[in-house]
Amino acid sequence: MTLAQTINLKTGGLPLLREGNPLMMSYNIEFAEVTGGTFWKAYTPGQVAGTEEFTMPENAGSFLEVFPSLMQVYPPIDLQDEKLRALARAFGPVWVRVSGGWATDTYYDFDGSCGGVVPKGYRNILTKEQWLGVLDFVKAVNGKLLISVANCPGLHDAKEPFPLREAEKIFRLSKEYGVPIEATEFSNEPNMLSNGFPKGYTPANYRRDQDIFFRWVRANYPECLCVGPCTVGSSEFGGCGPDDGSVTTGGVEQLVSDVCDTTDLLDGTVEPLDVYSYHCYNGVSERLSFFMASSHWQGSEAMSEAYLDVALRYARVSASMRDKYCPGGEMWVTEAGDAGGGGDTWASSYLDVFRTLNELGGFAKITKGVIFHNTLASSDYGFLAREVFEPRPNYFAVLLWNRIMGSTVYESGEATREGAHVYAHSRKDGKEGVAYLVINNSKTEATTAILPKEAEVYTLAGESGDLRATVMTLNGRSLVLGEGNTLPDLSPECVPAGPVTFAPGTCTFIVL
Repeated sequence: MTLAQTINLKTGGLPLLREGNPLMMSYNIEFAEVTGGTFWKAYTPGQVAGTEEFTMPENAGSFLEVFPSLMQVYPPIDLQDEKLRALARAFGPVWVRVSGGWATDTYYDFDGSCGGVVPKGYRNILTKEQWLGVLDFVKAVNGKLLISVANCPGLHDAKEPFPLREAEKIFRLSKEYGVPIEATEFSNEPNMLSNGFPKGYTPANYRRDQDIFFRWVRANYPECLCVGPCTVGSSEFGGCGPDDGSVTTGGVEQLVSDVCDTTDLLDGTVEPLDVYSYHCYNGVSERLSFFMASSHWQGSEAMSEAYLDVALRYARVSASMRDKYCPGGEMWVTEAGDAGGGGDTWASSYLDVFRTLNELGGFAKITKGVIFHNTLASSDYGFLAREVFEPRPNYFAVLLWNRIMGSTVYESGEATREGAHVYAHSRKDGKEGVAYLVINNSKTEATTAILPKEAEVYTLAGESGDLRATVMTLNGRSLVLGEGNTLPDLSPECVPAGPVTFAPGTCTFIVL
């Protein structure tokens, strides 16, 4: 039985945990968005609301047979769009990761010599104009750029050491344009060795090639951080779904062949990592649940203790891996989201705000690093709806996080339990005091906070009390863009000292 919770907040004197990375909240832009290409089909409004069941095509066969029907061809994203840029700028400085599956086998046609024809062994072409558009966007939003590079059959075969000619092109152009690549992962999700890499590619080939690439980066671009291994669903995590015991490698092996572990990729490498990275999704979406049922969570579980702990369990396990392969370094989640496969049906609704904010708060307590939300404006888990760039609840949630929660992390003094996930940071405005995040993930019981003094309070909820609403409220006001795409009123409510009650299913920032 769920119990009502009472928490006591303080204005100071909390135990210091660490100084976090001020750019912890960052995001990913898929390479397929930049060049145009296939990505996940959007859910219907009924599926998002939970009133319509997601179904697979009739006579669905294996994953590889069904996969094309789950995808859609999209044009390149318009990174010059002023609405997109304004909404991205509002976050403040961030890391922008431009990567994803398409980064592994896209050819950099910066001289236009391809004539629109994709070279053999590649999947797509990146033009000079498209890449300059990325660089312009990164500069416009005051960002720092992280990429991964091509490593595919068109570049070399498995027996041939990694050629640097493609990497040289994109690093050189970026630096000459005045927006250098400030961090790089060698390859995207390299533990899935059949996912775009040269035929017959092995962990030994990967170790050889990562060393070649990082050695070259350090010799030619010493200011660039070497980040890795950028794995997803490796066996060290155990399962990612409700039935953890039945999924020995996070379920990846059920979709692709030739998978390996982080240890296979890093044991014996010579070039050290500057930053340890991995990908974390809380499970797989409805699109993949037919093939990986044990890794899929139902919407009814999205506020549960078990579900909210998945990303933090990944972080705790990864911290030990970081200590082994990158001692003293930061830990970056270079793709984070509610579910692999483009997000769950509720990813674009208020229901996913609990996971997003809980991951930020819990990760900061575990380690120093960056979380790259996947994505800025693509698929159902994007902060913004694709093409129209309308903000989803997660956008406003992390916008408030960036404006309220400072980078100094404290121990809140409250044990995490249902109805009371309490995180404490310095104030982002630099003033003395504490900024709290209180997540009431109970569906039935209110949570009471005892305020020691007057506080600024920002309470988030689903519009009309609907957890799957696509519009979120702040202190009862609906968060939608105003005329001219202006941000809505994000001001707090001033609440006097004493008890204040937060309804079930709410997330609240409190500034003392």
